[in-house]
Amino acid sequence: MPAVHRVPVLRHRDFRLLYTGQAVSVLGDALLPVALAFAVLDGLDGSPAQLGLVLGAQVLPMTMLVLVAGVWADRMSRRRLMLFSDLGRAATQTTLAVLLLSGHAQLWHLVVLSLFYGSFEAFFRPAAGGLTPALVPPGELQQANSLNGLAMNVGHVLGPAAAGALLVIFSPGAAIAVDAATFFVSAAFLVALREPARPPREPHDTPHFWSELTGGIAEVRKRRWMWSFMPGFAAYHFIALPCVIGLGAVLADRELGGAGGWAVITASFGVGTIAGSILGLRWKPAYPMRVACLAFVLCSCQPAIIALAGSTAAIALVQVLSGVAVAIGFTLWETTLGNRIPQAALSRVTSLDWFTTVGLMPLGYAIAGPIAETAGLHETMVGATVITVPLFLAALAVRDVRSLPQPQESIAS
Repeated sequence: MPAVHRVPVLRHRDFRLLYTGQAVSVLGDALLPVALAFAVLDGLDGSPAQLGLVLGAQVLPMTMLVLVAGVWADRMSRRRLMLFSDLGRAATQTTLAVLLLSGHAQLWHLVVLSLFYGSFEAFFRPAAGGLTPALVPPGELQQANSLNGLAMNVGHVLGPAAAGALLVIFSPGAAIAVDAATFFVSAAFLVALREPARPPREPHDTPHFWSELTGGIAEVRKRRWMWSFMPGFAAYHFIALPCVIGLGAVLADRELGGAGGWAVITASFGVGTIAGSILGLRWKPAYPMRVACLAFVLCSCQPAIIALAGSTAAIALVQVLSGVAVAIGFTLWETTLGNRIPQAALSRVTSLDWFTTVGLMPLGYAIAGPIAETAGLHETMVGATVITVPLFLAALAVRDVRSLPQPQESIAS
């Protein structure tokens, strides 16, 4: 952990607890995809289609429940909701680990447990998005988000390597057992955390799901800087990222020497995200959404560059820069939301943000392959950039976006 005197946000006890627990949990999250893949393909002698079924079962309930989770997180204790999520996922992964280690696991077990896992995870994200801004002063929120991003990005670099070591030495069941243990660790830190009190509801303010959900939508609609940025952000997740992650691997297999070339490219991106998170600890641009738009313009060029660059080295270099841009862009977006959305609505807005971005990725993966088969691999990847970049440029043309200043203090109340 960075020294407190060098990273002032760490002087806040409750944020330290949240951050430390999440840094451990993120490493477990990064183990999971590798462990699940080998559990299905080797442990159960399954097929890629069966692996897709298991992974899809994990994502589906997250997409379906995240809006409900956002309403609940604005209605009740966010810490308790996160604790419920951590303990639920710990129980799910413990059960899966026992089944795998005992040799009793069957495909339907993995599908059902993945459904439970995704359901519990859906309730964590909106609650965490609302809790972090409540634990730190507004002027230190970007630093907090950068630290969270740094933990996530380091985990994504180290996690697959740790998973590989556990698989070689032990088994997929052992790797999933480690994942389960990280949720217990995160839960222990949450138990010790003190959540700030929120203003009580008015006596006449009876909770009603649809009115609360539409209230979250209204918070987005009345902020032009937000709804102008969101189409590009949605397209990045729906169009550009599936082309980078899914079709990029296909291109590397066909033209860049296979898995080795793709490993270099993905590792370069990981290095860039770590560097970008470190940069975000110190750099606070005067106009954060202007920089966020420019960052995602660069990120949206990834599919075309991978399709056209022609060499692993050239793609890897651009991926380092793209990783820096991704880390900065996400940090500035999340910090702007935390500083400018009222605390009472922040989890609902976070869930809407997630639903319209990450929630679209499974559909993006589903259609990217068939489109590439019809239109051509390179043409599809270039087309993803051609569609996505203008949306961010259009957002940048909106004065409310490019001129939104760095607030001196939170205006969310």
